[in-house]
Parts: sequence; C-alpha cells; structure tokens
Amino acid sequence: MKILVLGGTGAMGVHLVKLLADRGDQVSVTTRQPRQSIENVNYRQGNARDIDFLKELLQEQWDAIVDFMVYTTPEFTERVNLLLASTTQYVYLSSARVYANSETPITEESQRLLDVSKDNDYLATDEYALLKARQENILRDSGHTNWTIIRPYITYSENRLQLGVLEKEEWLYRALKGRTIVFSDDMTSKFTTLTYGFDVAKGILAIIGNAKAQGEAFHIAIEDSFQWKEIIEIYTAELEQHLGFKPKVVLQKLDDFLICKPSRFQVLYDRLFNRRFDSSKIAEYLEMENLTKTEHGLSSCLNKFLKDPQFNGINWRTEALKDKFTGEHASLTEIKGIKNKLRYLAYRYLNKK
Repeated sequence: MKILVLGGTGAMGVHLVKLLADRGDQVSVTTRQPRQSIENVNYRQGNARDIDFLKELLQEQWDAIVDFMVYTTPEFTERVNLLLASTTQYVYLSSARVYANSETPITEESQRLLDVSKDNDYLATDEYALLKARQENILRDSGHTNWTIIRPYITYSENRLQLGVLEKEEWLYRALKGRTIVFSDDMTSKFTTLTYGFDVAKGILAIIGNAKAQGEAFHIAIEDSFQWKEIIEIYTAELEQHLGFKPKVVLQKLDDFLICKPSRFQVLYDRLFNRRFDSSKIAEYLEMENLTKTEHGLSSCLNKFLKDPQFNGINWRTEALKDKFTGEHASLTEIKGIKNKLRYLAYRYLNKK
C-alpha cells in the first residue's frame, strides 16, 4: 500500500511508520526537520499544517492517510474534503479525552464532553477535547465514509513519560536534579490508563486497509487501570534504582497545583475523572492480551530514557514556582540564557505567584 503519514514522528507515529515499512508498505512521512529516507520510508520535509505543502502532497493519490496533526477547527474545515478526496481511507487521530465522565468502562458510544457539558465557559473554548470532538463531527457530516477515527488515551514511549498533566520536563527533570516532584493531591486517587505507543500503533496498523473499519471510531487503550499514586510509585521505584535514592514527592491542593501547571480544563474534565475503558471493539482487530503491561512498559521506557536523557525546553517560571513551594533552589549554572535566569530569579524570590 502507498501510505502518507502526516506528523508521524511522535510517540505513536515512529512505531507505526516502522510497522508499515516492515509490512512492505511504501510510506511517506512529513517532518519539519531533515531526516534521511530509508528503504520503504520517504521523509517529506515541510510543515503539514501549511496548506500549500499539503496540497502538493495530495496531488498524489494515497491508499491511506494517517493524520497525527493537531489543527484548529477552521484549519480542519479547510482541509477535510481535500484529505478525504485524496485517499481510500483517511485515519484521523482524535483522543479519548473527548469522553465525558463515566462510572462504567467507556465504550465508543459513551457520551462526549462536547455533547453533555453544561460549562458555558468551557464550551466557549476550543480546548483539546472539544476541538477533537468538533472535528469528529465535521468528518461525520462530510458526506464521506472513507474515514476512521482513532481515539488513543494517554500514551507513553521511550521519549514521552507523562505524570498526570505533566510532561517529563515538568517532573522527571526535577527528580534527576535532586529536587522534589510536585503533583496534585486531588489527582492521586483517580484511576487512569496508560498505553505504550507501540501498542497503539499496532491497533492503527490493524485497521489500515480494512474496509469494515471505515466510518467507525475506535479507542485504543489498555483495559488495566491504575491510580496516579500507583503510577508515581512505578516511576520513583525505577528512579531509585538509577539514582540510589527515592525522589521526594510533594502534593499540592488543586488551586496551588494549577498555578504551577495552568491546564485547568484538562485537569477538571479529564485527569479528575476515573478513566477505565472497554476496548472490545478494537479487540476484533488487535490481540489485547498481547499489549504491554503498564508496570513493565513504564519501567522499561523510563530505564531506556535514563541511559541518554534528553529534555525539551524547561519552563523556568513554573520551575521557580515549584521551588518556592518546596523551599528548593535550582543552580543558575543549569539554566541556559540570561532571560531564563532572570525569569527564574524573579518568580522564585520576588513574585508572590
């Protein structure tokens, strides 16, 4: 098959591209950074959000397009018919964050936040869960059925290790520097699921080229669930083996936590929900019993990351606020750039918040 992967260099995409290439498909992958093409994989350098670059790619006809890009709703409206007309199957990466709170395991027919929320301030935004649900609606209303919606939940990989709403730069970096991990007290008892990116990629692979999957939505999430305090224990136990001591963890009340991590709607309308999934629909295509167990997968990915830890940019404003809360200090030698040093000093020692 001839397959175009838009934005396929993240936690799920890198695994999917390899699986497709190993299967013998001819894969083209968009990337903003130069990458060396290899057998069966052709990297197309450019910004897939650029409509002119996208139109150039879509002059070709594709057996499948897998779209990992995050568009604004107007951007998606502008592109959707072009995408659907250029392929036999368009695979749209949505998110299981679209679901509302549920006391029972979530199925693909469970209520979505967009449809049941009464919070007008929230509905007035294009927050990620609402954005994805609105774009799902655009697909359903397009008059086409050659689409498949994929709703992954929290995925992890060797380079992406989340803790609640925190990326590794916001908790793991602190731990490796000997400072305290700052987390939400309100979140610790909530149940969540974390699925290895490779397993999500296997699920996507299974539905590509499958006519029965067109016009359907699937979430791909492991059915085992854990409280966030259990996830913390998995991470810190592995870190203890690496560091020789167990990182400290301090818990903040919600309002204090949201000062350090201003992602209010993601917390209120996802991470404070208990998230458990009924994945029987994707199980028709994917052998669920072969998915990576969460404890093993998180420990393995963290251990691999620790062999050569590479972090993206650190937010020194929020680091300063965390240090103010814990009474700790970052060395100015670890802070790159005079502006970042000044920002850290201002929020650590001068500002009240």
